This record gives sequence, C-alpha cells and structure tokens, in this order.
Amino acid sequence: MDGPALGILLHMIGGLAAASFYIPYGRVKNWSWEAYWLVGGVFSWIVAPWILALIITPDLFGVLRESWNASRTAFVWAYLFGAMWGVGGLTFGLTMRYLGISLGMAIALGYCAVVGTLLPPIVKGEFAAIVTSVSGIVILVGVAVCVAGIAVTGLAGIAKERELNDDEKKQTVKEFNFWKGLLTATFSGVMSAGMAFGIAAGRPIAELAVERGTPALLGNLPILCVVLAGGFTTNFLWCVALNVKNRSAREYLDFAQPQRWLANLCFSALAGVTWYMQFFFYGMGETKIGEYRFSSWTLHMASIILFSTCWGIALHEWRGSSSRTFRLLAAGLAALVLSMVVVGYGNKLAADAPPTAPPSPSYQETKTRSPAIRPLATDSLASSRASR
Repeated sequence: MDGPALGILLHMIGGLAAASFYIPYGRVKNWSWEAYWLVGGVFSWIVAPWILALIITPDLFGVLRESWNASRTAFVWAYLFGAMWGVGGLTFGLTMRYLGISLGMAIALGYCAVVGTLLPPIVKGEFAAIVTSVSGIVILVGVAVCVAGIAVTGLAGIAKERELNDDEKKQTVKEFNFWKGLLTATFSGVMSAGMAFGIAAGRPIAELAVERGTPALLGNLPILCVVLAGGFTTNFLWCVALNVKNRSAREYLDFAQPQRWLANLCFSALAGVTWYMQFFFYGMGETKIGEYRFSSWTLHMASIILFSTCWGIALHEWRGSSSRTFRLLAAGLAALVLSMVVVGYGNKLAADAPPTAPPSPSYQETKTRSPAIRPLATDSLASSRASR
C-alpha cells in the first residue's frame, strides 16, 4: 500500500488517537481542569514532539537554526499559527466538558474542517487551479460530503439533546450545557484550524529536514516542534493564570496521597502523548496523500469525528436516544466514510495525471526566500513529475 491509500490509513490512525486522547483525563481524580490539562500539555506539546524529533531528525537543532536563517518568515508564522491553535485548544477542552465527546467534536471540528481545509490553498493562490482540474473538483466534492456528514452528525447530537432531560444528560456528561458548549465549540473550531495553517507555513522546515537526512515520511516532525511551541505558550499562560485565580497550583505537588498523585500524572501523560500521536500520523499521512496536501485536513477531521462518535456510543453518551436519532447518526457516519473515499480518489486522479502545470507559487517562494532549501524543492518537484 502506498500513495493516497496509505495517506488515508495514516490519517485514520491519527484520527483515532485524536478521538481517544481525552478519555484518560476522565480517570484523573481531585485535580482541577487547568492542572491536568497543563500536565498533559507538557507531554503533548513539549516532551513527545521533541523526543521523537531528536531521535528521527539528524541534527535537529542545526535544521531549526538553518531554517530560521533561511526562512525566518516561515518559522515565525508556524509559531504564531501554533499559538492560534493553542487558543482553540483551550476552548476545545471546555467543549468536551459541556457537550461530551461525540457532540462536542462534531460541532467544533465541523468549523475546523472547513476553515483549515479551504483557507490555506486560497491564501496561497492555488484555489483557481484546484477548481479547474477534475481531480481538484473531486476533492472539493469530498470536502463538501465531509461537511455534510459533520452537519448530519451534529443534527443527531441536537436531536439527542432534545430527547433527554437534564438529569439524563448529566449522567453521561456531568457539566452538560448545550448553548455554552455551542459557543465554545464554534470559537474553538475556527481557532483550532491554526494547526493546519502552521504546518503549511512551516513547509520549508520540513524540506530542509528531508534534505539533511530525515525520512521523507517523517519530515514534518521538526515543524511540529515549532508549531506546538506556540500552542504550549498560550496554554501555559492560561493554565497558570487559572492556577493563580483558583489557587490550584498546589495540586501539582500534593503528595498527601502518593498513589493518587502518581495515577493522575500517568493518566495526564497518557492523554498528552496520545494527543500528540494524532499529528505524528497526520504528518506522515500528509506526505503520502499527493500534491493536494490541503485535503489532509479534511481526512483528519472526518477520522476524528468518526472515531469520537464511536467512543461516544461506547461510553453510553447516546443512551436513551430514539431510533430516528440513531438513523441520523448512522447517515452522518456513512457520509464521513464516503468523504474519505472521494478525497482519496481525487488524490489518486491527481497522482495518475500527466504533469501540466508549472511549479506552484509556494515552490517559487521557497526558492527565492530559502536558498538552503532550493535544491530539495527542485528535486522533489522533478521526482513528483517523474512518478506520474
């Protein structure tokens, strides 16, 4: 298996990790939200990305230093978009608290899918070329099917919310509040698209890492170090502010019950590492999906919602719902699966098509702004043409 098919599989594995990361937090006892969120964040935004990048990327610090010198704009934007994602990540945690896993992810990631998929090619000036090619149109149809699937899944969640009374809702989601959750999900979904922007902006870093010996499949790992540093900054500042406000900082060093403290640390670390693995696999999937890399974000979002809904069913969040609601839910999940098939087919059409277009503006910009990356950009484009 290779090409778009492998890319879809890798995105699905990443989606499973993203859909599963919040579950270990449910086992944390007597810690405030800001305490376990920050502890988990240290593992997901600092420990895991840096350890893996140091192991896999030859001379990681040299790559980052040279990237900074050769393409400072890309470096800064990757960090800033990571900070933007960090703001969305903060409210994403609140979305899970107020709406539960299945409904919360459906609404938040619906916004995230549209913004994160379509905005990067529009900003790069590539959208016109996409809508004038058969493969590009097929991919956009897949994006539309994904959004429709997210919408139907969200409708199923709204139907479930109407069918259950407050006591029934709070048996599965203790702090259930639909309208508060809807507002946080909307804000979170838009801001969380910053991750897609950051990875796209940091492309020169990945190209240089591959040129220096990093396997092409794992070339995005150094980008994640930069993007997630931005996300860590915003999350750290907010959690520390809450520590001060709620006087919860003592929870980090509360050894009165060592076993419980150790269990909280382990569950938070497990949640954090699981969260990071979504982008570990996302980065690999993006390298295999083909020239329409922007479609990776759609595949990622569809996979997350598919698996998070399955988790919601397994955790009895849909208990008591009517058969009509379950039919809506099944239709939404079927549309998500179909969207992945359509997007994959569009990328296969692009991979099989003969080259007809000159290098994209992003390659030209890389050549002019990043001299150190110039040979790789030329070689990667030539090899892409040859493979077709």
